[in-house]
Amino acid sequence: MAPARVLWIYPSLPLLSSLLLLFHALSPCRALRNYPENEVTLLDSMSALADLGWEAYPNEGWEEISVMDERNTPMRTYQVCNVMEANQNNWLRTRHISREGAQRVHIEIKFTLRDCNSLPGVPGTCKETFNMYYYESNNANLWFIKESQYVKIDTIAADESFTQVDVGDRVMKLNTEVRDISNLSKKGFYLAFQDLGACIALVSVRVFYKKCPLTVLNLAQFPDTITGGDTALVEVHGLCVNASEEFEAPKMYCSADGGWLVPIGRCVCKPGFEENKDVCQPCRTGTYKASATDAYCTKCPPHSSSPQEQAVECVCEKGFYRAEADPRSMACSPWPPSPTPTFPLSPCALESLATGKANQESPRLCQRAPGARCMARA
Repeated sequence: MAPARVLWIYPSLPLLSSLLLLFHALSPCRALRNYPENEVTLLDSMSALADLGWEAYPNEGWEEISVMDERNTPMRTYQVCNVMEANQNNWLRTRHISREGAQRVHIEIKFTLRDCNSLPGVPGTCKETFNMYYYESNNANLWFIKESQYVKIDTIAADESFTQVDVGDRVMKLNTEVRDISNLSKKGFYLAFQDLGACIALVSVRVFYKKCPLTVLNLAQFPDTITGGDTALVEVHGLCVNASEEFEAPKMYCSADGGWLVPIGRCVCKPGFEENKDVCQPCRTGTYKASATDAYCTKCPPHSSSPQEQAVECVCEKGFYRAEADPRSMACSPWPPSPTPTFPLSPCALESLATGKANQESPRLCQRAPGARCMARA
């Protein structure tokens, strides 16, 4: 990250521990606050509109500071810099964070840390690290900090620490670290930060979990799915979209990173519908689709039509027919020519038609006319 130009040096701190609290590097991440689609934020200190009100113990340890950015919008940060005194044990604890069903959450912290060697006269007890803890609880109103209840997440060190030269040059070195905690089971948890004698400005804390976002693939819809409690894949079964049916049971796997993997199975559009991107739409007039497949609607065969949408077959035009055994894709055939008898003919039975030339030597023949009713002319 490129050094950022300082806007403010908080004046109430001792010269040895002057912490640069606000700088241009913060403005973009504060103004936009756009996160990936597969991340759901549970806590974001940068978006706070009022004091964070986190629990600090002892009182002379962590201090909440409100400063103004270049838009005159207040920002809340926490800082501690008791480097001149040994045996520091300063705790800062967030409010209760609801996990919203997530079993695994991620913690992103942005902070600055002072280089101990750049502080003249500071004893050897000066630290350049701090610790991060968590405590699971169903109680959202705990007011005390009992250290033995907290589970250590990690010791956090700065990739870059700043010196008095950086202060003079009005630059800031912002560090970003991300950690995660898994297999959460209670309603929520508390985060805690332990300082043992460092000079730190905790600029922002963001807690989030990952999900595989709602998606449609192979005409199957897969819902928002929270990732698993560890790195295991979560199997998810899809539901066929409207006007479609299963060809092979659709399923995918939600990865720990919030991505969909290994698509299996698919849905196909029902008869009378065809696929258009992620939906099934009715066949247009003049087209049809006879079966549930991934094929598209087909133009009606010669001498047939589909006057309405969503046709599963096309109807023969007047004067044409299609035999029962003929495929629906076959063109309709014209009716046989009317006989020219030399004597009166009686009507054929319903659902039959006259064939052949009728005369006194060769009587009229009748045969079944599938799908149609006809009468031979007298």
